Amino acid sequence: MRGEAPLSVVPTNLLFICSDEHTRDLLGCYGHPVVRTPNLDRLAAGGTRFTSAYTNSPICVPARASLQTGRYVHQLGTWSSGEAYTGKPEGWGHRLLDAGHRCVAVGKLHFQSAENPNGFDPEIVPLHVHAGRGWVSALLRGNCPPSPAVADYARDVGYGETTYTDYDRRICDRACEWLREHATRGGKPWTLFVSFVCPHFPLIAPERYRGQYSLETAGMPVAYADCARPRHPVPESVARCLNYDDFFETEAQVRAARAAYFALCTFLDDHVGRLLDCLDETRLAGRTRIIYSTDHGDMLGSHGYWAKSVMYEDSAAIPLILAGPGVPRGATVDTPVSLVDCYPTVLESAGVPLTDEDRELPGHSLLDIAAGETPERTVLSEYHDGGAVTGMFMIRHANWKYIHYPGYAPQLFDLGADPHELDDLGTSCAHAAIRERCEAALRSVLDPERVNAQALAEQAAKVAALGGAEAILAAGDFGDSSGYTPAPVD
Repeated sequence: MRGEAPLSVVPTNLLFICSDEHTRDLLGCYGHPVVRTPNLDRLAAGGTRFTSAYTNSPICVPARASLQTGRYVHQLGTWSSGEAYTGKPEGWGHRLLDAGHRCVAVGKLHFQSAENPNGFDPEIVPLHVHAGRGWVSALLRGNCPPSPAVADYARDVGYGETTYTDYDRRICDRACEWLREHATRGGKPWTLFVSFVCPHFPLIAPERYRGQYSLETAGMPVAYADCARPRHPVPESVARCLNYDDFFETEAQVRAARAAYFALCTFLDDHVGRLLDCLDETRLAGRTRIIYSTDHGDMLGSHGYWAKSVMYEDSAAIPLILAGPGVPRGATVDTPVSLVDCYPTVLESAGVPLTDEDRELPGHSLLDIAAGETPERTVLSEYHDGGAVTGMFMIRHANWKYIHYPGYAPQLFDLGADPHELDDLGTSCAHAAIRERCEAALRSVLDPERVNAQALAEQAAKVAALGGAEAILAAGDFGDSSGYTPAPVD
């Protein structure tokens, strides 16, 4: 870690800005040479940027449950997009409300329902899983058939307006309204969770961003050529269900999709800028810490995959920035962290003491890590969702990235020498000792075979309770043909 020495941590307000499906490396402050994110860049310049941050599951619903509760997916049983968080066990929002703090959410939560006690009061224009069910086809796992809506990912590319771009504007408007009308009142520090949906597909950016990214500057994805892709049967099983790449027929289509995603990143960044300006306008900036992160990334064609649901860096790694009082300025931290670390961070920022039960959770305060602490623990991400014939369990161990697939060969990548994950060492004889150490580190956190069996059994029971696979497929998932959760009507 490098940067200025930190100040002592004192309770402050917290503005937690969350996006959806924002690939870590597609920000200027993370080194991307093309994508323009000036507001996130200035946030990073005034705070601490975490270079090895990960989602706890590369899919929305389980990731957001981990973020709220500070627990891993296997500790929650929110295995998939059809098993959403119900408000139990309680998360950091509940702890803040119980301690007399204001804790407000604006935008996407992706829990089961606003009728549940989710830890926010109020929830403003919330987005939850459709009909309280979500993507229940995910429960079919390896037998999940491709959705007709998958083709829309490649078809709906370009410039114009969508329900999601309109929704993000409403989220930003309502968040700024809350800051102006409520945040300046006295009392204990408040926490405002502002959660946007962009740059999540559809990859259609507003017209004002047309021309900012050309097909040439958008470039082609890493390892997109068929001969360059690492092969493994488990992520390939996901690609059979989420077969987005089948509908990209030309290089121009691929580049256009990437250009539109880049434009959505800048659209998102403009909203971040509005929030930061609002803090300045209301004279709250000096009394407010800020977290920026996302639920997971988007492969955007790398290795032939699109969207999320695999453990390559584009999907599993996330941007994470912390700024404000007590946070080192202009600092970078290479220590691996994940979304579960937000739980103790939010409580520490508000001045709410951790309980003995809190200390048993896997998270570690990002404020402490930014100050130089290096916790002895293993960062975990897991996937038990649509398309996967078996569970995926990923850990970071120094520069090594190890992915365990029960019943299948593992994957191993040396991220120091191979940051684009082009050389899979999962069956390399020369790296057997490294794999053994990584597997031992994983097993110090959980028993992957036992957890995998538990997830599959619980999901099979839920399929049966819903009337079986045919009934699930006949009912549909999102209430329309879009292939993603509809935005709420205000």
